[in-house]
Amino acid sequence: MISFHKNLSEGWELQSSEKVSTNGKMISGPLFRTNGWLTAGIPSTVLATLAAHGRYKDLYTGTNMKKVPAKQFRIPWWYRKVFNLSPEEIRETVLLNFDGINYKANIWLNGKLLADSQSVSGAFRRFRFNITSYVTPGDNILAVEVIPPGPGDFTLGFVDWNIDPPDQNMGLFREVTLHFNRGVSIENPFVETQFNPASPDHASLTVSTMLVNETKKKISGVLTAVIDKLQVSKPVTVRAGERKLIILTPEEFLELNILNPELWWPNHLGKPSLYKLNLTFEINREVSDINEVAFGIRKIEDYFNEGGHRGFKINGHKIIIKGAGWTDDLLLQDTHESLEAQIEYVKHLNLNCIRLEGFWGKDRKLYELCDQNGIMIMAGWSCHWEHEEYLGKPVDPLYGGITGPEEIELMAKAWKDQVLWLRNHPSIFVWNVGSDKIPHPDLEKKYVEIFKQYDRTRPYLNSTGGVGSEQGVITDVELVSEISGSSGMKMLGPYAYTPPVYWYTDKRFGGAYGFNTETCPGANVPPLESIKKMIPPGHLWPVDDVWEYHCGKNHFKTLDRVIHAIEKRYGKAENVEDFAFKSQILNYELMRPMFEAFQINKPRATGIIQWMLNSAWPGMYWQLFDAYLMPNGAFYATRKACKPIHLAYHYGNKSIHLINDLFRGLENHKAHIKILDMNSRIIFNETVQTGCPAESTSPVITLPENLNLSTLYFLDLRLLDENNIETDNNFYWLSTRQDVLDYDAEFEDWPFYTPSKEYADYTLLNKLEPVTLDVRFKLETLPDRIIVHFDIMNPYNRLAFFIEMNIEGEISGASLLPVFWDDNYISLLPGERRKLKVSVPVKSLNNEKPVLRIDGWNIKQHIIKLYKNVSTSH
Repeated sequence: MISFHKNLSEGWELQSSEKVSTNGKMISGPLFRTNGWLTAGIPSTVLATLAAHGRYKDLYTGTNMKKVPAKQFRIPWWYRKVFNLSPEEIRETVLLNFDGINYKANIWLNGKLLADSQSVSGAFRRFRFNITSYVTPGDNILAVEVIPPGPGDFTLGFVDWNIDPPDQNMGLFREVTLHFNRGVSIENPFVETQFNPASPDHASLTVSTMLVNETKKKISGVLTAVIDKLQVSKPVTVRAGERKLIILTPEEFLELNILNPELWWPNHLGKPSLYKLNLTFEINREVSDINEVAFGIRKIEDYFNEGGHRGFKINGHKIIIKGAGWTDDLLLQDTHESLEAQIEYVKHLNLNCIRLEGFWGKDRKLYELCDQNGIMIMAGWSCHWEHEEYLGKPVDPLYGGITGPEEIELMAKAWKDQVLWLRNHPSIFVWNVGSDKIPHPDLEKKYVEIFKQYDRTRPYLNSTGGVGSEQGVITDVELVSEISGSSGMKMLGPYAYTPPVYWYTDKRFGGAYGFNTETCPGANVPPLESIKKMIPPGHLWPVDDVWEYHCGKNHFKTLDRVIHAIEKRYGKAENVEDFAFKSQILNYELMRPMFEAFQINKPRATGIIQWMLNSAWPGMYWQLFDAYLMPNGAFYATRKACKPIHLAYHYGNKSIHLINDLFRGLENHKAHIKILDMNSRIIFNETVQTGCPAESTSPVITLPENLNLSTLYFLDLRLLDENNIETDNNFYWLSTRQDVLDYDAEFEDWPFYTPSKEYADYTLLNKLEPVTLDVRFKLETLPDRIIVHFDIMNPYNRLAFFIEMNIEGEISGASLLPVFWDDNYISLLPGERRKLKVSVPVKSLNNEKPVLRIDGWNIKQHIIKLYKNVSTSH
């Protein structure tokens, strides 16, 4: 029995058309010699392959990317692959699949033109060719002339997030595969699930698929669907060359009505249960084709709150979306291993969503990981095509760049291809057919028809903006579709430095109301170790144009706002070490209240997407962890703020709130609230009985006004459950000199943030006396990771502030990454003891022994060797 699928991932060769003097007929023939060609793996881009061969080194360091001549990528490049087929395989129908070519291609096979660039065009098109009459036993030669995207092409893009790749990601950036069958192939299987969320003890499944007769004769056979122990079959006859849609309904097949289904739930709300559908088509009891997909049973609904803002329900429950924006690697070099680490980070961050501005991924792995981990996905087009600067041609102020009939036809086909490719993934909860703008009415009508025909299981957004768009923040026109109205979402910033109080007091732009689809409190400078990797030694200090090369574009190509905020809030940074550490404090201080405010303000607030989660390359902007997988202060602030049960401080009215995102109410809880002055003296200490209904937020206490506060003071929050066990803690540093925002500021271009008139003053932190911590540990070694349990104590009568802990290799001093701390950048009260746990993959050790480096604002740095499974005091 042959395998039905073969991935053509290895053994490719690559060369520039400038160095190839012949045509595709010759290149795909047996006499052609590939002397001087480079070996390549697929998926890959041209520049990624050149870098892998050492043509360009250390591209992510300094300004080395500038050394890559972009001119060489303005012409086609050839990919060539020799693949062998056995006599048994040749007897089958053979299909050749391309999941993603950027941007056009002429495809040759064994000396014959299979398809030209007029038909093979569009980065998000998927192509399948019947090559049965083209192939022979033994070696077959495939040659693909990849033509790069040009101005006006709807290609991949990174907008203003970072620099552009010099090759514009040209290449075979998704999988190339062979598919074998015996005359009838199974395409685009889909499982549509229905159940009543009020009584989810019964679900109905509708299974559909396209059967394609690849031959010139009529074929009869039996289609069988298997889901766990459930099995149904249906006789089918498919005419010669016919594409026939087969639908197996629960009315026709009672077995498709299942009892007590296991539902798919997002992170923290339940298990993300998955089922597997296995389809076979048999002809005369011989298998012609098989196809297998995973799916989840879940129900997605949307609603509008009293303010006209859209929210989402899953399985009948209104949930607040807590997410961040995803990007792939700049050269599309993500591996399955790197994707696994990043999605594990998302889950560890207590987030429940990622937003894909652009259909990222070289294959389905990203989507599979989100399915398996309960991470919801907003999937759709990028704003890259909605602005002339990035698209490279004039755009419509309302509809962006896709306006002509041929463009509309191309992108409707591309949308259909992506929907059919991804629709079984339960993690995708909404399709975004527009980003900063809305689609042209003729295009939106096509999108609507595609949804009616191919996916009715989730809503779509005509834009991720809409609410408040009349203010002209992102666009100069109001985003209202004549077909679907306003999206009910908002995209009103901010994107630059934003102090904590903004999220509670802003009522016009990006504050904590509605669903903010992309926003952030500004740049996120990474820890020192990452800075030293990306910035050459001669440019480490002061911040210069090499740093700015690793920022964003336009308004976001500078760190001036961060530098100014640090100087005003914490004192001027003296060197790169000081700047990197103070940046982590700023990252933490600014990120936590953004997520907390949206949770405190539910149901008026329905969702928040931090811009962004990760970085396409080593950068200074918009990241919770960087391209090296190093978390920054904003990472741990997000993990803290997004805990499903959590005490939080309201910067707007100085009150404390209990957040409960779970489906069970909280009763008989206690909130311990302390306020300490800069000398660690307790000036307020109160315990409050509290509770909170399921899926809601409750006020606990408003802090008194008449306290004798120092300019700098500290707020310590502890939550104890009904068994007096501490389940949450939260620590704030606050100032009587409060932030004042300039809401009336005028901008020459667009209001991408709200400037500050006055800054909170934390400079008294510089007078904190030093502390040495006592640390005990226990090492636990598992087959795939090590876990270290810490008992950390502050033995002094003064505060230990902003403690930074890092697990490193003893010899290299390099961080062990990815790393999963229970908590980090913590502060310990006088005499306080805290238990913490950290986990790292064994392979990250690289045969080194692990050590703990412990540092902090007023902490005496020391290194602790983590060698033996014993407790040690330091």
